Amino acid sequence: MISSHDFLKSNKREIVALETLLTSIPAIAPEGGGDGESKKADALEAWLRDKDFDKNGCTIERFEAPDSRVSAGVRPSLVVTIPGQDDSQRIWVMAHMDVVPVGDPKLWLTDPWQVVEKDGRLYGRGVEDNQQGLCSAAFAALYYIKNGLKPAHTVKLLFVADEENGSEYGAIWLIHNTLLFRKNDLVLIPDGGDSEGRTIEIAEKNLLWLKVHVMGKQTHGSRPDSGANACLAACALSLKLNGLEKIFDRRDPLFEPDYSTFQPTKREKNVDSINIIPGEDTFCMDCRILPCYKLADVLTEVDKCCCEVESQYGVKVEYTSPQKSESPATPTTAPVAQRLAAAIKKVHGIDAKFIGIGGGTVGAELRREGIDSVVWSTLDDQAHQPNEYCIIENLIKDAETLIEFFAN
Repeated sequence: MISSHDFLKSNKREIVALETLLTSIPAIAPEGGGDGESKKADALEAWLRDKDFDKNGCTIERFEAPDSRVSAGVRPSLVVTIPGQDDSQRIWVMAHMDVVPVGDPKLWLTDPWQVVEKDGRLYGRGVEDNQQGLCSAAFAALYYIKNGLKPAHTVKLLFVADEENGSEYGAIWLIHNTLLFRKNDLVLIPDGGDSEGRTIEIAEKNLLWLKVHVMGKQTHGSRPDSGANACLAACALSLKLNGLEKIFDRRDPLFEPDYSTFQPTKREKNVDSINIIPGEDTFCMDCRILPCYKLADVLTEVDKCCCEVESQYGVKVEYTSPQKSESPATPTTAPVAQRLAAAIKKVHGIDAKFIGIGGGTVGAELRREGIDSVVWSTLDDQAHQPNEYCIIENLIKDAETLIEFFAN
């Protein structure tokens, strides 16, 4: 029987052809001026059927989230099932079909919708984010199909819509509107990593955005005694909120930085003239908090800060939370983490490193549902950049790692 390495090398042109096909069909969300993923899903489904992903017990299913903003009226996701020797615990690989817009086309050296192969790289929008993960998963599964093999556990490939704009019509919709997932499923998301293929993301910081509105009393710049300076109070409050880093002060080496951050960011316009003391002021905070803390406890301290500023400056403070999310970490001892680390060791010859991140991924949605998930791939971090590329050897190596991952 042909080895996984030789199988993938012999299919290099097929891998490039799939990347070329997928790149030629822009799958951009309506938020980015696009028409969704339907045409790309159609092409991918046809490719999968041509490669026998719907034969010998394997199946292809299509799930469609309603979305009236796109011409098809739906945002499709595809689920491919490869039956394993054991179905009691399934392995999922989740990659997304949608891509971001090209940005300024003048910054591209080639047509972003036409793959160009050069010096071992493929250039085009989406080739790394996230078609590298999609293609590596597809060809890892194809190895089992073409060789008449069964993976150790049932394998599920999930090619989702709407990852780039929050997953409302993709993974989140599937979690809440289908019975696809089981609590003991193992989920790998090949949509983040490093150039060595070493880091496995198992946790995210809790996210809290605050939009704070301070209301005082407008007055002349020469008469602060007759008003209540909302700008001054807002500055004081932003410093108090930043000071929560000293209250929620635990350290966790899994993350970089290894502490919770409370950072003032955007500030909205208040008055038009220098000699006006503003009666209203609005600013925002971006807070990334270690998962050992509950957001309810953080918000209790936020409320205390607001009350203190109200009392000290004679103002009224209101705030909203435009984004708020928290999720537990996947334990380093979880089967999905340990099996992936073992596969990386065997294929890449390196010891995996478990990390947490400050940003957000769809993995957090799964962890909130009690499903262990990890994020991993071998990437040059080209996501959303002009002249995006993927390294062909990285894609092949990732597919080889997934073949090993499916075997255990």
